[in-house]
Amino acid sequence: MDSGRVRTEKVIRKEDFDHTRTTLLDWNFFSTFKITMELSLAHPALKAFMCGSLSGTCSTLLFQPLDLVKTRLQTLHSNMQPGSARVGMVTVFLSVVRTEKLIGLWKGVSPSFVRTIPGVGIYFSTYYSLKQHYFLEQGPGAMESVLLGAGARTVAGVCMLPVTVIKTRFESGRYNYVSVAGALRSVCQTEGPRALFSGLTATLLRDAPFSGLYVMFYSQGKNTLPQEISASPYAPLANFSCGILAGVLASLVTQPADVVKTHVQVSPHLYKRTADAVRYIYNEHGFPGFFRGGVPRSLRRTMIAAMAWTVYEQLMARMGLKS
Repeated sequence: MDSGRVRTEKVIRKEDFDHTRTTLLDWNFFSTFKITMELSLAHPALKAFMCGSLSGTCSTLLFQPLDLVKTRLQTLHSNMQPGSARVGMVTVFLSVVRTEKLIGLWKGVSPSFVRTIPGVGIYFSTYYSLKQHYFLEQGPGAMESVLLGAGARTVAGVCMLPVTVIKTRFESGRYNYVSVAGALRSVCQTEGPRALFSGLTATLLRDAPFSGLYVMFYSQGKNTLPQEISASPYAPLANFSCGILAGVLASLVTQPADVVKTHVQVSPHLYKRTADAVRYIYNEHGFPGFFRGGVPRSLRRTMIAAMAWTVYEQLMARMGLKS
């Protein structure tokens, strides 16, 4: 009698456990479904922000070494004797690997992520919002694309400039920052909050024209593609190729501003104005000095922009939105 009751209680407990487990599985499924529905019903600008952040994160992780090499090249002092071997991209790359090991190529990736995840999201959400507001019925022309890209980049650039300053200093190798938060605190305490916005003019002169020109070249390049290619499974590859061409052209035009920006942000105490940095670079390195680090920057900016736009457009298409 007692043993039967014990067996019955054991059966009941097992059934209760199975019921509880089923209920939890149903609840997890319902939660996942609810989150998916909330994302699908989210504002289109928020979707653009999420797609942009994801695309920027992937591209930044892959191409961070190129950005570090570019920064090191631009901040080299011209203290070499005449006739000495020229320091190039490969030399700097091997030097970093030899002295800081392979992981050293990703130095500064933390501030890059802190800047990229919200920064690229802000850029694409602003771009999407402006395009939907002003060019809903028909696509923008060449000059309108320039203004569209430049406007979106200006908003993102101003918002993320403090992190950009920290990222540049991380990559230069001249500062012993441990974390992004510690670097921000150190700059505010030793140089004042104003230092976090050093190089604003040079940054905007670099980023706004780059994005404007990139959007123009990219959109015009896509418009020249045959309809058969645009509607085929090879469309992402074709768009990526258009992005590479657009990135190379835009990088060449904006390279001098990038060199000036790097000098101002790495050594803000040396330059009271942007013009001082321009004068210093010209006196020390001549006209070619404005294109120092151009190869790694062109490679990085081109690949990052091409990948970011390709991934962004594919994600937006999956969400049923026209990018």
